Amino acid sequence: MPDTQTQDALGALLTLPPPELAPGALAPLLTRHWGLAGDLSPLTSERDLNHRLTTPQGRFMVKLANPAEPEPMTGFQTGALLHVAARDPALPVPRLVPTRDGAPWVALPQGRLRLLTWLEGAPLHAAPHGPAQRRAVGDALARLTAALADYAHPADDHILLWDIKQVPRLAPLLPSLADSDLRAEAAAFVADFETRISPALSRLPAQVCHADFNPHNLLVAPDDPTRVTGILDFGDMVRTPRICDLATAAAYQIDPDQALESLSAFLSGYAARLPLTGPEVALLFDLITARMVTTLTIANWRAARYPENAPYILRNAPSARAGLAAFRRIDRAAATAAFARATGLE
Repeated sequence: MPDTQTQDALGALLTLPPPELAPGALAPLLTRHWGLAGDLSPLTSERDLNHRLTTPQGRFMVKLANPAEPEPMTGFQTGALLHVAARDPALPVPRLVPTRDGAPWVALPQGRLRLLTWLEGAPLHAAPHGPAQRRAVGDALARLTAALADYAHPADDHILLWDIKQVPRLAPLLPSLADSDLRAEAAAFVADFETRISPALSRLPAQVCHADFNPHNLLVAPDDPTRVTGILDFGDMVRTPRICDLATAAAYQIDPDQALESLSAFLSGYAARLPLTGPEVALLFDLITARMVTTLTIANWRAARYPENAPYILRNAPSARAGLAAFRRIDRAAATAAFARATGLE
């Protein structure tokens, strides 16, 4: 079991495995509450239990929330989907399918059960990449951020360790990094973040953000990988500085061989729709680094705890390692100047 400090840093959602409910028990619930019957296919997830449901009426996402997830947080996520659908109906986010009684979910001992529409497309992480696609992904994130700009909920300011403004809370997890050089580098970064970056972040615009715009949560058209057809997994949403959300997404857009060029394409797509400020751009290099450090630290800790789910938990670790290696070869000032040019601030 983790010590008290680690437990406090992680929170129950990251220290518990996904819930368990056999398809044989799940199927009757879907028939009873939604009037649907079909084939259930399990999907990987970090902390929820997800299935694809294929029926004569179409395909759906069946989502059983982790029982540690408080009801207000489930309401927060569900409300965001409804809000985005109202603000930008063309944005490809899942739509909530209410029960026969009009309820947003069914409360079970194993967690709250929801049904969402299924979005078609190819996973972005498996699609060909290029500048046009990166600009399109930047534009999609800006659209989503704009749609969420006026969304508020009582549970939107919860503490989530994946939120990169929480980097100082990573300290008790750093021993999970087996590479001693990486561990030392991460420890120095966490200390610097607390003293230098956190105060600056507190002065920047904040709002409810998706906070996990990574290639495993995005779909593109199979015949046109520059067209985003799906934005998935709102489970990491949180109120945070807007620039943290952008930096999180940017960390997954780095081509290690052309780091600044690839990031510039992504940032230009975002800023064309949602302009940035100078203080936001000034922190981008450090905040992108923060996401890569966060990914490696949390993923390694959880993979050791849940080895049966390690391939899924570690899916973004290779890109984070490659991104950090690329950033070691780049001067922060040169990177910031490139980001300013890409976002129209220079």
